[in-house]
Amino acid sequence: MIEQIIQWDKELLVALNGSSSSFLDGIMMTITETSTWVPLFACLLCAVIWNNKWRGTLLIILMVALLITLCDQFASGFCKPYFHRLRPSQSPDLAEVIDLVNDYRCGLYGFISSHASNTFGVSVFFMLLIRSRKVSLLLLLYACLASYSRIYLGVHYPLDILAGALWGILCGVMVYMLYRWLSKRFSPPAHVISSSYTVTGYRHSDLRPILGVFPVIFVYIIIRATIFAFTP
Repeated sequence: MIEQIIQWDKELLVALNGSSSSFLDGIMMTITETSTWVPLFACLLCAVIWNNKWRGTLLIILMVALLITLCDQFASGFCKPYFHRLRPSQSPDLAEVIDLVNDYRCGLYGFISSHASNTFGVSVFFMLLIRSRKVSLLLLLYACLASYSRIYLGVHYPLDILAGALWGILCGVMVYMLYRWLSKRFSPPAHVISSSYTVTGYRHSDLRPILGVFPVIFVYIIIRATIFAFTP
């Protein structure tokens, strides 16, 4: 049964990996870079600062640091050395079958995906923290795009992504629950009943930069992909 699942995983990878478009290659290379999403993180931080006292802001920053540590260290520090599953880009029987972009291969082992773990963990935490439908949809889109880019580039199998996403979601929920428990003791949240706020007390007007930064990021991705496509 395990061997059959692994075979299906490889077949799905081949189906989802790569394309004949250098423009799409450029899009995925840009999406997979963490630096592409720095403006999004900056806008999330601003929303946190604007809607929390300094103790609440500090607590959230500490929780995010804990979250990323849990997601990344479990994926890279434990799972990858323990399972020793070669990335598709490093596998001798797949390296010539899948499409690689500019020989982008990453490290030796890939199970579970740190990208999927980190992106889904952070996204779920902020989805629970802010409780805005529009922000939640955009954060989910970010996590899915960043995770799929790893399959497209041939550095992760779909199961690597799925396992990483599930771990990230679990960590996001657990860390948020810890944050709620601590916040009630050290930084009680304000109780606001108004259509101008989310149920967790975030002003809708303060979330506009988060919504507005996505089109800017996508324009940047298109520009980078265009340059990539026409660069020899």
